[in-house]
Amino acid sequence: MAKKQNPSGQSFDAFLHEQGLRADIDSTATKRVLAWQLEQARKRIRLSKKDLASAMKTSRTQVERVLDPTNVAVSLDTLERAAGALGMKLKIELVEA
Repeated sequence: MAKKQNPSGQSFDAFLHEQGLRADIDSTATKRVLAWQLEQARKRIRLSKKDLASAMKTSRTQVERVLDPTNVAVSLDTLERAAGALGMKLKIELVEA
């Protein structure tokens, strides 16, 4: 018996993988979520960016990088310090692809 083909073609994930874009898109999506969560926490506790920078022992420019959803070049150490300054903990998990 012949295998039925998906009439819509390949999945979007398969397309991204084939084009070599999957890792970049996953990184960007992850950073957007982290930046959004950090910003929401900062606003919830009414902490200014200047005060967040002080709590992280860094510059306001670095805080802007952390909160920039398009900047994926932020170290884990910096993300951990931002989370800690907001009373949160950074959790990283490996999952099956």
